Amino acid sequence: MTKRPHMLSGEQANPHRRALIAKIHVARKEMGMETEDYRSLISRVSGRTSCADCSFGQLEDVLAEMKRLGFVAKPAVRKAPARPVVRKIYALWNAMAPMLRSEGSQEALRTFVERQVGVSAPEFLEDAQAYQVIEALKRWQHRLGAEAEG
Repeated sequence: MTKRPHMLSGEQANPHRRALIAKIHVARKEMGMETEDYRSLISRVSGRTSCADCSFGQLEDVLAEMKRLGFVAKPAVRKAPARPVVRKIYALWNAMAPMLRSEGSQEALRTFVERQVGVSAPEFLEDAQAYQVIEALKRWQHRLGAEAEG
């Protein structure tokens, strides 16, 4: 392994560096490495005693060595960000929750969405369907407000 220079100024705040350190800690845990063995590996690969003292390149080398020793990184599972119309549906639903018999459960929302447009969950709605559900929720919310006043 090639030795890389010690960390450059400002490199420590790099979010990619922090993610790499986190991945190394996950690898250590999944490999069941004791502290002494872990520090020995870091020292052998980077010449440092802690990930905090390693440069980004040295951290990459440490992770590569852990992979060589058997660590298999699992692919990251990323949730797709909710579309604004879906967030709006959840916001309306959560605002109504205290006034509902179901107390605003997710199951009740899915049932409502399916009854309105025939789709099993808000995340699967097309935009036109989402707007239809939003308008239905607004009307329901208005009725609940009128009932609360009367």
